[in-house]
Amino acid sequence: MSDSERPDIPVLSDPPLGRPRLKRLRLALILCGLSIIALISTAFGMMMAVAADLPELENQRGFQRAQNSLLVDVHDEYLATLADQGRIIIPTKEIGLSMQHAIIAVEDERFYQNDGVDLRATARALWTDITSRRAVQGGSTITQQFVKNATQKQSKRTVVEKVREAALAYHLTRKWSKQKILTEYLNSIYFGNGAYGIESAARTYFASHPDHAGCGKPGSRCASELKPHEAALLAGIVASPSAYDPVAHREAATQRRNLVLAKMLEQGYLTRVEYERGRSEPVPSRDLIAPPQAQAASKSSAYFATWVRQQVIERYGAREALLGGLRVQTTIDLGIQRRAEDAIGRWLGNPPWGPNAALVAIDNKTGEVRAMVGGSDYDRVPFNLATQGQRQPGSAFKPFVLATAIRRGISPGSTWVSKKQVIQVPNSTEKFTVNNYENAYSGVTTLARATTFSDNAVYAQVGIQAGTKRVARTAERMGIRTPVSTNLAISLGGLKQGVTPLDMAHAYQTFATGGVRVSGSLGASDKGPVGIRRVTLRDKRSRVVDRNRVRHERVIPKNVAQTTTGILESVIRVGTARVAQLGKVRAWGKTGTTEDYGDAWFVGATDKLTVAVWVGYPHELRPMRSEYRGQPVAGGTYPAQIWRDFMLSILQADKDRLERQCAREEDKRKKDERPSKRCIEAGLATDPTQTTPAPATTVPSPVQPAAPTPRDAQDDDRADDRTARPDDDAGAATPQTPAPPPAAGTPPAPAPAPAPAPATPPAESGGAAPQP
Repeated sequence: MSDSERPDIPVLSDPPLGRPRLKRLRLALILCGLSIIALISTAFGMMMAVAADLPELENQRGFQRAQNSLLVDVHDEYLATLADQGRIIIPTKEIGLSMQHAIIAVEDERFYQNDGVDLRATARALWTDITSRRAVQGGSTITQQFVKNATQKQSKRTVVEKVREAALAYHLTRKWSKQKILTEYLNSIYFGNGAYGIESAARTYFASHPDHAGCGKPGSRCASELKPHEAALLAGIVASPSAYDPVAHREAATQRRNLVLAKMLEQGYLTRVEYERGRSEPVPSRDLIAPPQAQAASKSSAYFATWVRQQVIERYGAREALLGGLRVQTTIDLGIQRRAEDAIGRWLGNPPWGPNAALVAIDNKTGEVRAMVGGSDYDRVPFNLATQGQRQPGSAFKPFVLATAIRRGISPGSTWVSKKQVIQVPNSTEKFTVNNYENAYSGVTTLARATTFSDNAVYAQVGIQAGTKRVARTAERMGIRTPVSTNLAISLGGLKQGVTPLDMAHAYQTFATGGVRVSGSLGASDKGPVGIRRVTLRDKRSRVVDRNRVRHERVIPKNVAQTTTGILESVIRVGTARVAQLGKVRAWGKTGTTEDYGDAWFVGATDKLTVAVWVGYPHELRPMRSEYRGQPVAGGTYPAQIWRDFMLSILQADKDRLERQCAREEDKRKKDERPSKRCIEAGLATDPTQTTPAPATTVPSPVQPAAPTPRDAQDDDRADDRTARPDDDAGAATPQTPAPPPAAGTPPAPAPAPAPAPATPPAESGGAAPQP
């Protein structure tokens, strides 16, 4: 057949490749959706079938052990009672409409329409949980949240438990009115800062506000007076009481409140004018927030008890923490705690109008907090200076600069020129000016000597060469949890945001452990120090609920940490902290004094403990120019002396304990039996194989060392983001016996409550360079 005779055969084009694939994808999505619906229906049906066997929600006692939780110290000595003593049950009519609208707007906008379960939100949350293989996302209605609180399921909730809660919530809406559910919910949820229930929360956050005078007195419920912006703040806190805490996270709390206000506007609960007015209102300052106090053994230990209380609530939920019959063995040693209080009281007297002190002691081996003094009187000022007081560290921050420099290969013996520094700020026309105190410079000096005598002029250069970003990273990895700025003043401790004594002690402890950061499974958030050792139930079997597991993380090389602490020994031996000497006991540390004597620090350690001491006015950043025997308060005065007395009291207690143990051993020891090594080394027993007995160990008297003169005590710490002057420590101290001075301070009108140190302390005269 010729080509012309062949029939025309149509040419078939290839089908689109993506069409069958798209059909398969659609089919898969449909099947997946049907599977989810079937799963929800089956599970929900099963839970509905067994709902008759579940306890009645009206019988609240069936959901709680009705037993307060207890805190005890590391030796099982009573510390505090955790209870919902701050909770005040109020009826619906005493809860303002603003509060009801705010909580509905942010937590369950279809509250009045749903049957206790929002199927769309539940399906979304369930799908997320299944794909994540754990319970991650919340889709709970207010009714479900109430059920969760009532059944004590606060943590480690499984997918099955979430479905069970949904079934219970559905049943509850058949028995209770929506108004009763909402009222019970608001009376039972946790609002942070120890406030359990809406009335307690309203009193905690707003009773001290001038607009609510008389609030909380008989016949006047605070919850009934809440304004829209106040109600929005409280409603916003519920989702995460720690993350939206206006004391610790003021900015986050403000943003969350504004989100709630926006939802109230969107859902018709507010007018545009009310919304704008609410956004412009500030959240309450921390001096106006008065949390309910934990029933602690002492006013001073109440700071630690409240710190641990918050952690227990965050970990187990408010109901379980306060009413779950838990027995929480904490890490505090009340014997050591009393010695800390005595040391502070001996030097300051803690008058209400004078400087206060904060102290934190951490066990080097375990990372456990052994003592915490957050103020002189929790009832008067509940703000915890040890955990919440963010103050400028001054030269106490220099060890982080030193460690970074050593790690970068800068030798402690490297030479530097000590003279006035005028440094060009990168990407700016401004200059950063650094002066030494009283313009005293040492000429050519080494990095080690500049550390001993806290030379700002040298450290400004070292910080630049080591890299301010590297310094910030070193401090954060070692334990500083507040944001660390990278401006040039970081080398002198001039930070945009301050640091807490708790974090300073923890970060220095990393030096003491050879560069290993120690935390724990029951430690504070962000790998913080440990306050909880073990949690058990208060029943006959004392069943263990949780136990802390020590965690170690190397953050700087061992040789860097050892070199740093070796240099810091000279600060106590011949430098700015000579008053902190402990005789033959190895100790190291660093003083710190900020601009115009607003804050004074000494942070140091022995082989056993790391201790941070801060001294200053708790209510405001206020110069302490004459509070030390008519002279300024610097790091080498009250802070170093408090640190020394505290450490000596612990050493003496350890010696007394060892003497008793060795005496008991001696009574039981047979004639030819060799005494224990520790008793021989302490000179408390004689080794039969030795002819010369070992010398007895002595502990120096708390009043043995020389008192620092004003010149000796000065640090080069008075640094801010503009102008810096260093300490002058070149002079020699004149030996004399110190005695505790009279109670520090003169009686001005006391401020109502503490305030944070400003980001930039006032500059001194002699030069200015703005914060880079």
